[in-house]
Amino acid sequence: MTQEQVLVEIAGDLATVTLNRPDRRNALSESMLRDLGAALARAAEAPGVRAIVLAAAGPVFSAGHDFSDMVDRDLDGMRRLLGVCTDVMLGLARLPVPVVACVQGIATAAGCQLVASCDLAVAVEEASFATPGGRGGWFCHTPLVAVARAIGTRRALELGMTGDPIDARTALAWGLVNRVVPRAQLVTETQALARAASRGSLASKAIGKRTVYRQVELDIEAAYAEAVDVMARSAVTPDGREAMRAFVEKRPGVFPPGR
Repeated sequence: MTQEQVLVEIAGDLATVTLNRPDRRNALSESMLRDLGAALARAAEAPGVRAIVLAAAGPVFSAGHDFSDMVDRDLDGMRRLLGVCTDVMLGLARLPVPVVACVQGIATAAGCQLVASCDLAVAVEEASFATPGGRGGWFCHTPLVAVARAIGTRRALELGMTGDPIDARTALAWGLVNRVVPRAQLVTETQALARAASRGSLASKAIGKRTVYRQVELDIEAAYAEAVDVMARSAVTPDGREAMRAFVEKRPGVFPPGR
């Protein structure tokens, strides 16, 4: 029987999507990327799911692209693979629920990109992060799209140009991850962050997530114009009205359980 490359487990309001090629250091082949994209969409659409945890089997979160799946490709084949990868990374931002990376080990190149593309991330103290292409002859162009947006240009260039890894505490200080915890607490802390990030109105959360990703790339005046319009429109939705009434009436808000 062929081992599934990506696993999906639903437990109540939380879905866990697990990279499941530990023998290949969870390297991202084209087929695995396609499976990952489908698994994330399936998890987000599952009834009652309010958040997704993106985890990995084995000691390595992801070693990045699977070079054995790349070395013999022509230009069109390479573009196709990188296009599939881009679709997965952009798809994470488009999912209507929070996605939290649960990083139990090394995340390099496209694996680091995957962490940076999630909404939030929790890492173990022993985790490390790198975009090592700068050490050799193939710079990590696409991984650094997401990484630079998470940590800023100068730090991204340091990662990209030196190829040197950073430890989990540095990743926390730079803004690549949100929490660094002992290994025994990784799953508990990741799930707790996912549930905290998904409480309240799911409809409001989905709009908020979309708007943050959209406005952060705009200049400040355009960003305010975008945010003002979305916030005004969301204020007069049923969930927006309920949030204000609950605050005025000093009671918890009551929101629909699904999207």
